Amino acid sequence: MNKFKEKITLNPVMTFLILILATIVLSGFLNLIGFEATYNKIDTVTGEYTVTSESVESLFSLSGIKYIFTSTVSNFTAFTPLSMLIIVLIGIGIMEKSGFIKTTFTILTKYCKKYTITFWIVFISILMSITGDLGYVIMIPLSALMFSYGRRNPLLGVVATYAALTCGSGINFLFTAIDSEMMKYTLANAQNIDANYLLGTSSFIFIMAIAVVLISVLITIITEKVSVSNVEKYEFKEEKKELRLGKREYRGLIFSITAGALYLLIFIYNIIPGLPFSGNLLDYSQEFYIDKLFSYDSFFSNGFVFIVTMFFIILGLFYGIGAKTIKNNNDFCEDLTHSLDGTGRTLILILLGSILINVFKKTNIGVVITVSLANLIKGASFSGMPLVIMLFIVSAIATLFLTNPTAKWAILSTTALPLFMNNSLSPEFAQTIARMGECATLGLTPLLAYFTVYIAYLEKYNQNDEPISLFRTLKYQIPYSVITAIFLLLLLIGWFLIGIPIGINGVVTT
Repeated sequence: MNKFKEKITLNPVMTFLILILATIVLSGFLNLIGFEATYNKIDTVTGEYTVTSESVESLFSLSGIKYIFTSTVSNFTAFTPLSMLIIVLIGIGIMEKSGFIKTTFTILTKYCKKYTITFWIVFISILMSITGDLGYVIMIPLSALMFSYGRRNPLLGVVATYAALTCGSGINFLFTAIDSEMMKYTLANAQNIDANYLLGTSSFIFIMAIAVVLISVLITIITEKVSVSNVEKYEFKEEKKELRLGKREYRGLIFSITAGALYLLIFIYNIIPGLPFSGNLLDYSQEFYIDKLFSYDSFFSNGFVFIVTMFFIILGLFYGIGAKTIKNNNDFCEDLTHSLDGTGRTLILILLGSILINVFKKTNIGVVITVSLANLIKGASFSGMPLVIMLFIVSAIATLFLTNPTAKWAILSTTALPLFMNNSLSPEFAQTIARMGECATLGLTPLLAYFTVYIAYLEKYNQNDEPISLFRTLKYQIPYSVITAIFLLLLLIGWFLIGIPIGINGVVTT
């Protein structure tokens, strides 16, 4: 039985290759049968609708094959996870090699209970959605190291963090750039029905705040009660040695914390508008503060990855100087490359992931499926609670094929919002449902760009002879997705039944 299992268990590299081939063949078949769908596309500036037909483009052809070959290199070099991961790993590498991470994480794990550490990792990971996708390349490597230095299974840290990042992707009591982009579609559709309808950045804050706290607790419980036994055991090669902090270590911590604090104060001052010589990193062409921070043209957004990396480098460098683990420029240069050792397999997975995502996007399958699902909402003619449940399920299913929340909402909103408003349900409640539906399934799709980072770190800490297959990644994440989906749906239903505001000037019913 074990030998048979070994034969059918696919290496993640082979899994990606099969998925790429399957996508190409499927695109040819769907194009042949004329798989298409039509919806009303809205212009967020003018509010005008345009009847748009979406169809599947076949890559199972000579021109399709040519496209794959000619676009692979450019798409790989432009693939965001690649550049973000490499740059951030430089900062993490010097923090680890200098001893900063070992010292700080050992102190934390010594004086904090494991449940507490897990909760804060999960909580911070959920809130990291305000930074876009940066949380994936920061929190996954750091949580693995924290669990490892705490003599806990690093695989468990990777699994829990990825679950928090994906299950918490659509919830944040802080107004994010994605919320802002989605709200443009919400307002445009709503104002076609009620020209005076307005939404604010705090319209979702009550329900989101409760969701963040409760989901953090829920993921922590699942991690400590379910995933502990679900994830394969990890054997530490070195015997446990108690870290003894001497003068050097304390001096290193003082140096690093002082330098890091000064660095943060400089950048915090430069993102606060209205103060003398402040706000230099903001994009003042935007209306909302979050857009001023994270718009495509803001200095802060464009340089955020590098800003974070420099923060990590400063922490590691000054700790090394204080603790005398970095004695000269050679030590510093070697420490910079520490985390990049052994990243060859990761780069291969990222390459194949970029090909899969690019190929799937080119076929337009995800868009056509999402449009078809949106039309199901319209055709069902539901109202009240069934409409709430329907939108949640549709958003969850659509996320498996179209991971971009703004692109997905651009399609769903044109169908869902008129139905909601005609049934006395608010547009902001509809957007909230769509966001929470996304949380249920985002961790289950290999079409998420950062799925490759997740599987790469599972591979890095895998001690089992059996490779990290797609089945194993799903096995780890399914408990989180299922339980999170049930909980968020019950939360939405409860809020619908009670009818209390979901935020400041944000309501359930109009």
